[in-house]
Amino acid sequence: MSIKYSKDHEWLVIDGNIGTVGISNHAQEELGDIVFVELPQVGDIVGQGDEVCVIESVKAASEVLAPCSGRVIEINEVLDSNPQVINQSAEEEGWFYRLEISDFASLSELMDSEAYETFLLAGEE
Repeated sequence: MSIKYSKDHEWLVIDGNIGTVGISNHAQEELGDIVFVELPQVGDIVGQGDEVCVIESVKAASEVLAPCSGRVIEINEVLDSNPQVINQSAEEEGWFYRLEISDFASLSELMDSEAYETFLLAGEE
């Protein structure tokens, strides 16, 4: 398994051809207390960069973009009743959805953990 990050602060854990998607700890800190999440539907086909989820916090609403292309195979239903899990565990229990990755070439556009930390330190948001 490996983890990749997008410039839009989504993370993707890759396990074979399955990807698990969420937002980075940095993103949840910027959003503040999350009060609602609109998740995709199982079976949805998403393209890299497509808006897949919407997060509402006490500060603002924000889109979650797909870090890669694929078909949604599972959603984290816990978030329907308890979106605060994202604030408590953004990069573990607060995942949004899993997808079957259809375009592995697009993964080259994502950053590893070290590159993402450098990206954050550079302030390029």
